Amino acid sequence: MAAEMVAPAWMHEQITAERYDSWSEEQCAGIEIVDGMIVVSPSASKRHSRLARIIANALDTAGGADWNADTDFDVRLQDVPLTNRRPDVVVYRADTIDVTPTRPEHVLLIVEIVSPGSETTDRIVKADQYARAGIAYHWRIEGSATGAPLVYTHVLDPATRTYRNAEVFVGVLDTTAPFPVKLDLGRL
Repeated sequence: MAAEMVAPAWMHEQITAERYDSWSEEQCAGIEIVDGMIVVSPSASKRHSRLARIIANALDTAGGADWNADTDFDVRLQDVPLTNRRPDVVVYRADTIDVTPTRPEHVLLIVEIVSPGSETTDRIVKADQYARAGIAYHWRIEGSATGAPLVYTHVLDPATRTYRNAEVFVGVLDTTAPFPVKLDLGRL
C-alpha cells in the first residue's frame, strides 16, 4: 500500500508579507507566493538553470554599473494579498541591491524560461502579473524544434498595463556568442 502525500498545514494557510519576511532564505527557496498561497516550484533542470545563468551573466555585463542581473531572486509584486515571484532572471537597479524586498519599481526586466508543465503560467499568468506590477520589459524564452531557444521580447504599455511585442529582439538565442542580443540597458 502506497503512502499518500499529505501537504503540511502551512501550505493551506494564507501567508502574509510579514510572515514571509520572517522566514529564512532556505525556507523561501523553491517557492513562490501567489495571492497569499504557497506555490512550490519543482527544481529546474540543469539545462534550464544553465540557460538562466548564461542570460543573467550576459545581461549583467550589458547593464554596466547601473544594473545587476541575477537568478533565483525574489520580486515582491504586491503585499496584500502577498504575491512574491522568483523569475528565472531579474535585471534590477544596482543601487537597490541591499533593498529588501525587491519591488517592481526596482526592476527593469524579467526573463522567464518556459519549462514543460509551466507553459500557461509562464506565458500568460506571470506575464500578466509582471505587467500589472509595472515591470517595463518581459522576455519569454522557449525551446524550438531545432533545440535552440527562441526569445520573445515584450515591452509594457503603461496606459493599458499589458505587454506588446518589443523591437529589442525576437528570434533564436545564440548561447555561444559573447552576448546573444545587442542591448543597451542604459537607453531602456
